[in-house]
Amino acid sequence: MDSPVIAVFSGGTSSEREVSLGSGQACAAALEKSFRVERFQIDADALPAGLDPQRHVVFSTLHGTFGEDGGMQRLLDAAGMHYAGCDAVSSALTMDKTLTKETAAAKGIKVIPGVTFPAAKKPRPEQVIEQFGERVVVKPNAEGSSVGLNLVGSREELTRVLDVIQNGRWIIERRIFGRELAVGVLNGRAMGVVEIRPKSGVYDYASKYTKGMTNYLAPAPLDAALTQKIQAAAQTAFAACGCRDYARVDFILGDDHELYLLEINTLPGMKETSLLPMSARCEGIDFTALVKAMVTPAVQRFHAARASRNP
Repeated sequence: MDSPVIAVFSGGTSSEREVSLGSGQACAAALEKSFRVERFQIDADALPAGLDPQRHVVFSTLHGTFGEDGGMQRLLDAAGMHYAGCDAVSSALTMDKTLTKETAAAKGIKVIPGVTFPAAKKPRPEQVIEQFGERVVVKPNAEGSSVGLNLVGSREELTRVLDVIQNGRWIIERRIFGRELAVGVLNGRAMGVVEIRPKSGVYDYASKYTKGMTNYLAPAPLDAALTQKIQAAAQTAFAACGCRDYARVDFILGDDHELYLLEINTLPGMKETSLLPMSARCEGIDFTALVKAMVTPAVQRFHAARASRNP
């Protein structure tokens, strides 16, 4: 049976467009070693022209709004397209940080205490301080790549941050100090644990995407029992949120020795130096093998659907 053409999506309309363009370029080059590939640069919240559900399987590297929140996935489903990665329901769930926390907490995973609110109903600074103290994190409920992340250390800073919030839903959480960790999950199985050590002390957008601003330890220097605990938590969160094929699960190991879920990224950065590929390399899986493994379940779904139509 002929293999499908892999349609690699990159770009998109979110604040993470430039990151996506880099991911798409790297993944397309890797996929070309095993498949026929066509590249599609996405410039609107719509499917590109030229897609054929009888011919293409989509490998999307779109990040953030519309690409990662279920919007593109719903369009692909409606068009009868097979695609790699999480479906529309789990994509929408995991893009919502509050819903992700609630879903994971129901399975016994520890999450950071916080409150979610719409911009029109911002809490007063004194309410926040009474509940969580002055050292808090303020961030959008549904953005990636640390877009809009604010680390607050005083009442004055909190007042300033709240004053500039104009729209959307936001989260305020108690700030947990500790070690930031990322775990790639491939077909339900957790790979290596990567530790993230930003030189500035804050893993914000600049620390993520400016060369030399962050050190990465892959694998993280953790004992075997703790590594296994983190991997098990990643697998549990992945399954609880209905994820499929692959994702990246982020945690913080607090100075209180507790492990807290931060978020699940269903379409994480996919350059060779990104966290998911780092996690895979801990298991001896190089970038080309990883990207092939990421798309393979979608190719299998494509073939299964064709076989069922033509028994």
